Amino acid sequence: MTTNARPQPLSGITVVDLTQIYNGPYATYLMAMAGARVIKVEPPSGEHLRQRTATSGAALPFAMLNGNKLSLAINLKNPRARAAFLNMVEQADVVVENFAPGVMDRLSLGPGDLMRRNPRLIYASGSGYGLDGPYRDYPAMDLTVQAISGVMSVTGEPDGPPLKAGPAICDFFGGIHLYGAIATALFERERTGAGRLVEVSMMEAVYASLSSNLGLLYGSGGDAPMRTGNRHGGLSLCPYNVYPASDGYIAIICNHEAHWRDLLLSMERPNLAADPRMASMKQRVANMELVDKVVSDWTRRLRKQALFEKLLANRVPSAPVRDLKEVVADPHLHARGMLSSLAHPEFGDIVVARSPLRYAGSPLPKLEPSPLLGAHNRELLGDWLGYDAEQIAAFEAEAAQ
Repeated sequence: MTTNARPQPLSGITVVDLTQIYNGPYATYLMAMAGARVIKVEPPSGEHLRQRTATSGAALPFAMLNGNKLSLAINLKNPRARAAFLNMVEQADVVVENFAPGVMDRLSLGPGDLMRRNPRLIYASGSGYGLDGPYRDYPAMDLTVQAISGVMSVTGEPDGPPLKAGPAICDFFGGIHLYGAIATALFERERTGAGRLVEVSMMEAVYASLSSNLGLLYGSGGDAPMRTGNRHGGLSLCPYNVYPASDGYIAIICNHEAHWRDLLLSMERPNLAADPRMASMKQRVANMELVDKVVSDWTRRLRKQALFEKLLANRVPSAPVRDLKEVVADPHLHARGMLSSLAHPEFGDIVVARSPLRYAGSPLPKLEPSPLLGAHNRELLGDWLGYDAEQIAAFEAEAAQ
């Protein structure tokens, strides 16, 4: 670190992290990458994601989402562990959980209980459907939220069944919004000194991403098929599709007339600009099948990288469709430090991601591997909470059972 480098913006903030799987752990990982001390509190058996088998690679996401955190393994139903947890809360800035609504209240560890002990505390709750409302107690996983939120209904081909999105978008949209809510509440606390309960529903977090599809719903009076395949979700742009190359596929989009003219220049078909069926965006949208055939007849003759280079030279928005092996090795992401190789004590050599959020003047944080379960029990209980050796021994014998 250079002498004039600024610390990360959340340096000095302590987060007690009770989260599990994807939603909450991503929110707290973003906080860790922003400089916060994040203490991951887990049951003695470990959180659910840690328990997935590593031999199939299913445990890799745990390593991706829980680096740069400290691990404390305790049983919150045990009185000694509960007392230690409350001691942490009194000194923490943020508590984050994504249990089903009501779980923390039944343990008498809900927002009211904890904020009475620490009025400056930000209590953050992530859930599928929110802390109130008719759906509050519905079981929520990414798949079920994709189904009930409308995401699946707009994913797939028009004549095919609804499909889930490939990535776990509801989990991660929820996590990103939860991070935003926490950061906003911390900003308010700097002004007022008061903590606050914040919550994010996965269903609500993903709704805005349906904007194009909602435009089609309203614009067509509900008559248009909502699943548009690789075409624009609102069926209002053309060309907008994934086109065949001789060795794969390439995505091409033309947002306005300049893009269309540049595409025709790349195709060496400038004469098509005068074709009345394709002379404007409105006409191209009305003749999507024709436009897509014209573009596909050109793209399928060339390799996807050659197509990309031609289109890039003419500033046509496009990109080759790449597989995950290519993305993991992406030179751009590695050059920026977003992706980095890490020697993990459990999983060997893996590639992990930093936060997409960048803070000018602060160096990228060093990547630390996700901790072994309970790896920091003695450090946290002794150095932070002030337990002596005898108390720690009793804690380990009783609380972590």
